[in-house]
Amino acid sequence: MRASRNLGKNPLVATADEADTFWAPIEEVHWDGTPVRQDPPGERGSWWRRLRPVRRRERARHPPDPLPGMAALVGLSLVAAFFAWVSAGPFWLAVGHGTSGTAVVTVCTGDGLTQRCRGIFTSADGQFRTHGVRISGVPEQRTTAGMALPARVTGPDAAVAYADHGVSAHLRWLLGLLGVLGCAAGIARWTGATRLPDSLGRRWAVTAAFAGPLTTTLGFLAAAW
Repeated sequence: MRASRNLGKNPLVATADEADTFWAPIEEVHWDGTPVRQDPPGERGSWWRRLRPVRRRERARHPPDPLPGMAALVGLSLVAAFFAWVSAGPFWLAVGHGTSGTAVVTVCTGDGLTQRCRGIFTSADGQFRTHGVRISGVPEQRTTAGMALPARVTGPDAAVAYADHGVSAHLRWLLGLLGVLGCAAGIARWTGATRLPDSLGRRWAVTAAFAGPLTTTLGFLAAAW
């Protein structure tokens, strides 16, 4: 074709367009002029090796399975709600919001961690008396019916009278709030909030993971006031 274009011209004199045109060697182009792909040594002709990276990239685009994250979200939210519930009353008593009085044991069942005691709480000023209140922190040697213990409640409508004092009284709310924070961290981890590629989206997702359990805790604190 080049010979036909140069017909009637001096073959030793090239035009300006032909001088600026780059012609690739025939070994580097197909019959239609497209360049031949240069494969790395050892992979030339191995079409199945070239397909494997493509398949891996396609699988990487698939979103993760949401079921484990949803299960972790629901389960840890329930556990955080339990910790918030058992910590609300001891927290208010620790900061000074409560009423002192006397709790009289009426019945105790179980022992150790399974011990459950109920009784009657009477405020120190005699303004109210609560029957059937659950008494927490009763020593094993004082579980006999009729035993009187100094205790505190958060108010007249409180369902629990706390007979423990000192360090054990602070451990009740402190360990509970630490459990709430641990559940929030688990939600952020197992739902994938900490693994988002975008930094701004990751911060918002982690904030939302902590906001749920903390909001539940505030609700229980307001109910126990």
